[in-house]
Amino acid sequence: MHQPINHSRRRFAVVLGTNEIASAVAVHLHRADFAVVMSHDPFPPVIRRKMAFHDALYGDPVSVDSVTGVRADDGMQIYQALRHSPAIQVTWLPLPDLLPVRSIDLLVDARMQKHRVTPDLRRLARLSIGLGPGFATEANCDAAIETRPGRSGLIVAQGWTDAADGVASPLGDAGAERFQYAQACGRWHTAVEIGSRVFKGFVLGHLGGEPVRAPCDGIVRGIVRDGSEVPERVKLLEIDPRGRHAQWTGIDNRGRTIADAVCRAAERLDELQAERAYVQV
Repeated sequence: MHQPINHSRRRFAVVLGTNEIASAVAVHLHRADFAVVMSHDPFPPVIRRKMAFHDALYGDPVSVDSVTGVRADDGMQIYQALRHSPAIQVTWLPLPDLLPVRSIDLLVDARMQKHRVTPDLRRLARLSIGLGPGFATEANCDAAIETRPGRSGLIVAQGWTDAADGVASPLGDAGAERFQYAQACGRWHTAVEIGSRVFKGFVLGHLGGEPVRAPCDGIVRGIVRDGSEVPERVKLLEIDPRGRHAQWTGIDNRGRTIADAVCRAAERLDELQAERAYVQV
């Protein structure tokens, strides 16, 4: 007879970020029987929202790769969800507000803040993992994982992960030219849905009252949520020019590769616990 899962015994994972990479990581950890909470950070804005749990923050029904994400508003709701909910919890609460909820087994910084100083995550959880530029095991995390195209998913044992080089990862034959960036800070307004087919020059929204146009023909793969305040120089939208091969939902190959690497690194939890117990003896 099948025995129900005792959710109170699940390991607790916090994923920083609600973008598509963070969401791919959350899905894989959920399937590895972690109780997962995603903590939103406003920078940079999330554009690939149909590949992410981000819109659950606004109460929208969201699933990624058949896994559901729901909004959690306070620590007590999260604590109860860790024991009973089969869904991933998505919250506005920052990490300091999650630390008292329960001892964190796994902490993953998936915010992809390429040009910001990364915090020291060590000792905030049994195991901390940093994704992308700015991480080193001797400085701010227990495990560092590359996200750069061509090296995505590589676990860096020593030294720093690659610095951001400003080169956009290719999608078909397109690079940075498939994106539109905010030319100034302001409030963003759009009525265009992800998955819409558009043509070069079509007005996709307005930033601070100024029109923002499609940079090329294709499918809208990502776009900042309507009504968002955005800073200067961040990505506002992305067009997938690959025609029938375009993808704007689910988990793509890059996200899957990085998430698989996180799960491999997370297998060290029991090993680290044994090592720390030995040191304390």
